[in-house]
Amino acid sequence: MKKTIMTRFGEVEFDPNDTVRFVEGLVGFENLRDFIVMPNKKNGPLFWIQSVEDPEIAFVLTDPTNFFLDYKVIPNDRERSKLGIEKDDECHALAVVTVPADRKVTLNLMAPILFAPATNRAIQVVLENSQYKTRHPLSA
Repeated sequence: MKKTIMTRFGEVEFDPNDTVRFVEGLVGFENLRDFIVMPNKKNGPLFWIQSVEDPEIAFVLTDPTNFFLDYKVIPNDRERSKLGIEKDDECHALAVVTVPADRKVTLNLMAPILFAPATNRAIQVVLENSQYKTRHPLSA
C-alpha cells in the first residue's frame, strides 16, 4: 500500500517496501532511519534520497567511481552483519555530494554510505586513516 509524504519536492508517493533503512541513521542525523530514493528527473550521476520521517531532510548522493575510478570500500564482517548480507553479496559505496554557493562540488569520500540492494539496508561508515576528505573536491 502506497504512502504519501510532503517534501521540499512537493507531495511524494512511495511504497514503504522500497524504503532504504539506515540501521544507525546518518552522521548528525542518527534519529532518521528511513529514506526513499527520489525519481531522477535528469540523466546523470547524481540522485536524491529523501527522509520519510523529516520532510526537510534530503541528501544528494552519487557513486564516487563515476569520478574516482580507484575508489573502493569493502564492508568488513561487522558492517556486513548490520547490512544483513554475506561476503559475496552486492554492496555499493555511495558518497554524499555537497554543492556550495561557489559551485565547487565536493564528495564526502571519508564517510561513504554502504548500501546493500538485497536487504535495502544502508550504513554510513567513517574510513580511518583515509587519504580522502569529507569535502573531497571533484577536480583538483
